[in-house]
Amino acid sequence: MPLIGEGLGFYYQKEQWVFKDINISVEPGEVLGLSGYSGCGKTTLARILAGYMPPLEGRVLLDNNVFRQRKFRPVQLIYQHPEKAVDPKWRMYEILTESYIPSQDILDAFEIREEWMNRWPIELSGGELQRFCIARALNPETKYLIADEMTTMLDAITQAKIWHSLLKICQGRNLGLIVVSHEKSLLHRICDRIYAVGQS
Repeated sequence: MPLIGEGLGFYYQKEQWVFKDINISVEPGEVLGLSGYSGCGKTTLARILAGYMPPLEGRVLLDNNVFRQRKFRPVQLIYQHPEKAVDPKWRMYEILTESYIPSQDILDAFEIREEWMNRWPIELSGGELQRFCIARALNPETKYLIADEMTTMLDAITQAKIWHSLLKICQGRNLGLIVVSHEKSLLHRICDRIYAVGQS
């Protein structure tokens, strides 16, 4: 079943809408790009679709039901800055296995090394941390992934490796993927279609 946003609207200051009347959907196995200028509401829309915050107008549907928070989120959001998405007081093994234990295939796909497991987040680079965040999001119960500028801070070679691995896993598991990015070249390269936020 698709992940659907119907008539979505949101503002931070009353009546100063970040966006309004957004209708958007992504199917299982589909790669949808979200593009738009800085400040147009891409990240806010991503957080609403992932169930991290409610819309002020409209609703989000998953499996034809209004999407509500559960113990595990079937829509996983991967942030641009992985250091903000991990507990600095946890070792990497605890972070990685918070909701499930990833298979060796997933660890290998993202080149996660055994010697990193006992380290603290501050001891890893941004690229290394992001690999853990992606692997952590690939719980067997995950149905959709939203990657919000996920590889923007990484070098070109690391970006290519991560996207190659993630797209292969999403295709194999029929996971829907929303890619939030200002890099149009990336969106055109990996997405089935693109939704422009902030444009009518």
